[in-house]
Amino acid sequence: MFRVVWNRRALNQLAIIWTAAADQNTVTAASYAIDQALARDPDNEGESRPNHRRVTYSSPLGVRFRVYKDRNLVRVLACWQIRQV
Repeated sequence: MFRVVWNRRALNQLAIIWTAAADQNTVTAASYAIDQALARDPDNEGESRPNHRRVTYSSPLGVRFRVYKDRNLVRVLACWQIRQV
């Protein structure tokens, strides 16, 4: 299992989304699902991006993260609300 740490920016973005959400339980469940997926197998979660970063989604959230294998750590760098279509 990897340790998942959200940086301050990502936590602030999550707080803004959660506060404005019509259904805060959905946002809470999505952030929990992201944490669990990243802790299990971060290298195979989501999609790769430049500079050793990855993105993943759990509606209504998207996150950008980086995996540090040598430290058994995942750092969530940014969080945003995805549009529902």
